[in-house]
Amino acid sequence: MNSNNQQLIELMTDMQTQDALYKPTTFWKEASKVIIEDFTKKDMQDFRNFSSSLGMFVPTYAFPEYIHNNKKYVSIQENLKETTEDVKSNLKLEMLIRGEVQAFADYRVLCASDKNFSPYLNKVSESTVGNPPEQFIFDGRNFSRSFLNYLLGLSFLKQHVDTSKIKTILEIGGGFGTLGEILLQEERNQCFYINVDIPPVLSASTYYLQELFGNSNIADYTRLKKFKTIDIEQLQTQYKAACISSWQLPKLEGKIDLFVNFISFQEMEPEVVQNYCEHITRLNPEYILLRNIEEGKRKQDKDYIYGVKEPIVGDRYDTFLPQYRLIATDESIFGLKMEDNFHSQLRLYVKKAA
Repeated sequence: MNSNNQQLIELMTDMQTQDALYKPTTFWKEASKVIIEDFTKKDMQDFRNFSSSLGMFVPTYAFPEYIHNNKKYVSIQENLKETTEDVKSNLKLEMLIRGEVQAFADYRVLCASDKNFSPYLNKVSESTVGNPPEQFIFDGRNFSRSFLNYLLGLSFLKQHVDTSKIKTILEIGGGFGTLGEILLQEERNQCFYINVDIPPVLSASTYYLQELFGNSNIADYTRLKKFKTIDIEQLQTQYKAACISSWQLPKLEGKIDLFVNFISFQEMEPEVVQNYCEHITRLNPEYILLRNIEEGKRKQDKDYIYGVKEPIVGDRYDTFLPQYRLIATDESIFGLKMEDNFHSQLRLYVKKAA
């Protein structure tokens, strides 16, 4: 058994005694089952290739069927070749099916919008840790959908506020650690990153960031579980980042500059998100950056187990964050307007004047 599996078992055991506000809710109760099975039976070196990871927290541009079995699309490509001899048409179809068209569109937005101040984004390139099934190379740099999602979110942030003094960033539900990778990879950023998550996904981000930056530089659950309080300023003197469990969030003391949540709040129930928002407010960030389905996530029913009991729509966050003011939203440039009319919207809040 590797150390990651040992920590996962420790996390799952400890979680059983925690308050329900820090445990997985409807969506993640179901999602965790399949993730845990993969994490405990397979080698974490391939975790970004696991079907459970791809279905829950490793997004791709290509259709899921293409990722798992691209032979299904061979007949489509062959039929087009029989229809036209135009080489460009065939290349365009192939790029569309494998997701490169949309990925390059996002990359173009990034190039056109990014500003030359911290957090610096113009040199970062995604690693191949976890054996990603989909990664595109543009101008010699690696990009996945997760990587571009966060880069666009940070560029959106830079359009509206002065980010040059943002040094301490807290995220809840950070997936496999993409935001931490972006912030820490570029030394000019001089950032300290904290990821708060539930098991088993916390195991993925811990593994990923420790592989990238070294075990000694990333504080993990096991190292910090004995502390009654976790002082952010003290953490910064010892580590580059920390990956902690959801029930350790109340132990955090100090101040952060930016709070980020991409997608995962919409996968929780309102009372859980409200509790998290109260803790975030306590840590007094200047800015809050959210990405959420504007219309709320689909409800769980007998035909769809990966849903929620009560969807959180975009403006619900206004009530969760009374000390903050919404200053910008976007779902068409930096976010994503979906064909099914469930739009992925970015929301930026700033702290109200005292």
